[in-house]
Amino acid sequence: MQAASRESYAAARQRLDAYAGQTEADRISATGDELGSVAGLLRREPRLRRALSDPARAGEDRAALLESLLGDKVGDDARALLGVLVSGRWSAPSELLEGTERLGVEALLASADRAGDLGEVEDELFRFGQVVAADAELSNTLSDPIAPVAQRAELTGALLSGKANPVTVKLVEVALAGFGGRSFSGALTRLVELAADRRDRQVAYVTVAAPLAEEEEQRLGRKLTELYGREVTVKQTVDPNVLGGLRVQIGSDLYDGTILRRLTDTRNALARS
Repeated sequence: MQAASRESYAAARQRLDAYAGQTEADRISATGDELGSVAGLLRREPRLRRALSDPARAGEDRAALLESLLGDKVGDDARALLGVLVSGRWSAPSELLEGTERLGVEALLASADRAGDLGEVEDELFRFGQVVAADAELSNTLSDPIAPVAQRAELTGALLSGKANPVTVKLVEVALAGFGGRSFSGALTRLVELAADRRDRQVAYVTVAAPLAEEEEQRLGRKLTELYGREVTVKQTVDPNVLGGLRVQIGSDLYDGTILRRLTDTRNALARS
């Protein structure tokens, strides 16, 4: 997002956080669903996106336009948040869509946080991503952009029914819809990071040949926390192909100390000599 859009989103996010701090989890979750529905409407209606982000119209007029269109299809809480969002300045219609999608996701995460389940949701999203990545057929099915989202959501709902937090199931559906224009796997990764960020943490994706023992994982987490000055959550992926050592990625930072990387570097050095 450009600066003007970031400011408009920040104002709506501040309003959401104040609302979530004094509202029950189920009600926040319902508001998140409504925000997501409006994001879906904006995705389908480019002319509406343009009208609601038109800098030539006053913010109050844009908010009134959206309210007249929605009527009683969303609750008062969602309407109030959308009013703050739409009345702000947006650098592009696509950034209004991005902000609406993001606010809906943050509302769902806030509901899990309010219920004390946010850490669980974060872990479930990551583990489901691993399950999907390990099954090529499932991965292809869920990533197929031609298949209707509702059809794929029915499949993920069946897979997660009784096994995952309801908020996790809803966020998986958000990922299926291509949250932020990302692929399914990319959207899941981003949702994990947003869940961690709400808990004031960063995520370290650690790839190893064999699972780290709990004590090793905790020790690595402590070292990374010291290095980054912020609590770091370790997410392990086991890949026998790395042979040994570990690869750690935090944001754009990558440390690759795997045996595979060393062998590759050695081969490349020999080839150049």
